[in-house]
Amino acid sequence: MKIRHFFTIVLFIQIISFDLFSQPLNIELWKGVIPGSKSNDGYTENTVRRDGRIISCERVVTPELTICLPPSDKASGVAVLVCPGGGYGMLAFDHEGNDIANWLNANGIAAAILKYRLPSDLIMENKSTGPLQDAQEAIRVIRRNSALWKINPHKVGVIGFSAGGHLASTLSTHYSEEIYPAKDDTDARPDFSVLVYPVISFHDSITHLGSRKNLLGPDPGIHQIRHFSNDMQITKDTPPAFLVHSSDDTVVPVMNSISYYNGLQKKNVPAEIHIFQKGGHGYGLSHNGSTESSWPDLCIKWLSAIGVL
Repeated sequence: MKIRHFFTIVLFIQIISFDLFSQPLNIELWKGVIPGSKSNDGYTENTVRRDGRIISCERVVTPELTICLPPSDKASGVAVLVCPGGGYGMLAFDHEGNDIANWLNANGIAAAILKYRLPSDLIMENKSTGPLQDAQEAIRVIRRNSALWKINPHKVGVIGFSAGGHLASTLSTHYSEEIYPAKDDTDARPDFSVLVYPVISFHDSITHLGSRKNLLGPDPGIHQIRHFSNDMQITKDTPPAFLVHSSDDTVVPVMNSISYYNGLQKKNVPAEIHIFQKGGHGYGLSHNGSTESSWPDLCIKWLSAIGVL
């Protein structure tokens, strides 16, 4: 009986381990009341799911992390917070979230897809900091669970696409900004960032006006514009960055990435940028065989070159 009991326990542990490292884990980001939130029973979330996966989100009320871990025998200890884009009006959760997590896992990297709150005066006291609150807390949650998820807490980065790239670059430049009372001293600074066709600047000449309007409102002041133009917020402690953009992007001009890269260079922050002749906007991993589809492989090589992988 004792032997049978022992093997039952071993089997149970194996099942738990298999589930943890093969099935996505959805967890609520905040426990209890979200800092700076406003109650509004009429504001309802619209999340589309297919086969158990989130496909897209609008009017996010409950921020979540979808934790996707690689097989334990292939895990590198690296983790990446994934911020899908959508102009701060929706989240393109499938091709800029689920697909990205699968790619990261295939390279031994843990992924945490962030379903972040989209800025709204109806549920936030200050909508300009709502998404950043979620991103800061997400990095902290990953580090707090690093032992459980077999993650090196010193190898936690962020990747963002379009407006999600703005959030990722905001996290990279505003990680120390005290916008909510953190429950401990866990660091919110990413160790590296990957920014794919990102919104960086909120200045009229190169910004994506839809993202700026959704985050700051229709008539933001000069201080707000400068504060959230992340090329102007770079310091020597801003994490290294890998940037991807296409010259023919008519949604978010390529100068967004160039300005951020130049700012990193001025502060001697390691950075690499790839500007492709074509590709447009919103291509995610891009499977069409054009030159921009090479960025995922280039990114993995860069992570290796800087000593993350």
